Amino acid sequence: MIELEGVPELIDPVMVAAFEGWNDAGDAASTAVGHLDREWKGEVFAALDAEDYYDFQVNRPTVFLDNGVRKITWPTTRLSVVRVGGDKPRDLVLVRGIEPSMRWRSFCNELLGFAHELGVEMVVILGALLGDTPHTRPVPVSGVTSDPDLARTMDLEETRYEGPTGIVGILQEACTHAGVPAVSLWAAVPHYVSQPPNPKATLALLNRLEDLIGLRIPLGELPEDARAWQLGVDQLAAEDSEVAEYVQTLEEARDTAELPEASGEAIAREFERYLRRREPGAGPGPGVATEGGDSPFLLDPGSGRTRPPKPEQPGPESVPGSEPAQGSEPVPGSEPVPGSGAEETSGETPEADSADGNPPGEDPEGPEGPEGGPGK
Repeated sequence: MIELEGVPELIDPVMVAAFEGWNDAGDAASTAVGHLDREWKGEVFAALDAEDYYDFQVNRPTVFLDNGVRKITWPTTRLSVVRVGGDKPRDLVLVRGIEPSMRWRSFCNELLGFAHELGVEMVVILGALLGDTPHTRPVPVSGVTSDPDLARTMDLEETRYEGPTGIVGILQEACTHAGVPAVSLWAAVPHYVSQPPNPKATLALLNRLEDLIGLRIPLGELPEDARAWQLGVDQLAAEDSEVAEYVQTLEEARDTAELPEASGEAIAREFERYLRRREPGAGPGPGVATEGGDSPFLLDPGSGRTRPPKPEQPGPESVPGSEPAQGSEPVPGSEPVPGSGAEETSGETPEADSADGNPPGEDPEGPEGPEGGPGK
């Protein structure tokens, strides 16, 4: 039995989850949840037992000094709650952690236990994959579900994927079997500039999440960070004629593929978002966290420019505007995240440490590929 003493009754709660590792190209998804937690001052109320789910030789604990006292931070998954004020208040349960090394079914069941006790109405899982998409164009974000009714009512894609999956796919299916509405949002990160951070992909995920759950999300410095990131990549690409030519090829393919969409729903969504952010007289409005001590949450007690080989990519149906890389199978799945430390790596899906953006000892043309949606 999960006991949540100290957590107040939540208002229309939505659980938003992201996991570092195979499902988190450019750290875009985990950074998005971290942004929500930081902007809305989330209060941690639970942490899963690290001993149950992590291999400490792969995800190593870290030692730090706190006022001269040595302490240890264990790799785990933490849950926090944010209370969003405004005309239509709504609470979010944020789940942020590392893809577990073992016992995935128990891991998902424990998260679903929290969701049940808190009355969560929907679970949204964020992911990011590497794709053949140019950094100069808007980041493609696909919303997918394995629930046909949810796909129709929320204008999402219904996944048909079969093949290897990561924790995002497993949690998606666990929610479906438990009768909990679940959606996965996937951002496509350019594979030729896959090193984290990628604020442009993080921003795209938050914008799509905002549309999905109907909350105005404070973006802080993310828009400026995204512009600075793109300018930096522009400069690097301009210094390498081969990269510049390749980016131009991707731009032409993307523009041709998305020309019909450019005059339809995509413009409408952007315009609606623009109007929402200009609504006058709304006070703090949705997306501004209430402050004060009236929400006694139970705190956590322990708390070169070288273009890499193209990785395996999802099928075109999984992420609009993202085409499969040459020489790879169209297997939707999660991508290894280049540049992550060993402490952020799961035992079953090792992250990339090498300069070519692929996991050590793994052939970039291997069978695992980024997942295009939930419930894979």
